[in-house]
Amino acid sequence: MPTYRPGPVSLIIAAFVALFLLMPLLAVIPVSLTPSRMLAMPSGELSLRHYRALIEDPRWIDSILLSIRIGIVSSAFSTVLALCFSLGVWMFQPRFTAALVGFVLLPMVVPPVVSAITLYFLLTSISGFSSFFGYDTWLGVAMAHSVMTVPFATVLMLVSLSQLDRRIDLAARGLGASVWERATRIIMPNIKFGIITAALLSFVLSWEEIGVTLFITSVNAITLPRLMWMGLRDNIDPAIAALSVILIIITVLVLALRSFVVRLRAAR
Repeated sequence: MPTYRPGPVSLIIAAFVALFLLMPLLAVIPVSLTPSRMLAMPSGELSLRHYRALIEDPRWIDSILLSIRIGIVSSAFSTVLALCFSLGVWMFQPRFTAALVGFVLLPMVVPPVVSAITLYFLLTSISGFSSFFGYDTWLGVAMAHSVMTVPFATVLMLVSLSQLDRRIDLAARGLGASVWERATRIIMPNIKFGIITAALLSFVLSWEEIGVTLFITSVNAITLPRLMWMGLRDNIDPAIAALSVILIIITVLVLALRSFVVRLRAAR
């Protein structure tokens, strides 16, 4: 089968398009090296003071650790909920499947502001009964993030299950396997890639969530996106640019590692 390779003109156009799309990201690099206390391009002199501020200021470290904790808990909770729902719908095929799926996907359709206000009133009501789980608590933020990420995890689970041959489950059922055995030994191993993808997506969505977080936090549960938003609103802290550069580098390294692993598997 003949292979088609792009010509030099196509490569040049693609390079210009990629550079145009990456310009906003590349512009953050010199801004992070400015010696000024405000967001600005450096005028000749470069400084790493804002990178040092990320290490020396405990607020940044605390917010990063808090965001990681919230992301892990939220990802685990939403992945389990999405997996249980998807397995139930796929295995038992209830009559109102479409309505149930639509209900679970509702947070994806509802405007984020509406969801944020609803979660705000819910968590403030819970705060009257428990100070550990409610408004401005890390566990309350994790649960609120789960509400927002469950629809995305559910979509990935349902897509993975739609590609699974139902005859495998029917054969296990005919051989006397229980529901638990069918789910854990037959179905879940065949959709493990979808489960992992759903967990990673839920973590990323929780990590970058800011709209809902602004409504349900005050002074105690300051996540990394909220701290960055406060820095932009109050004093335009250039440390935000330094943190953005670090996150970009981490993202590029992860993508490069994934590409390397895929090529290594293909070579085998």
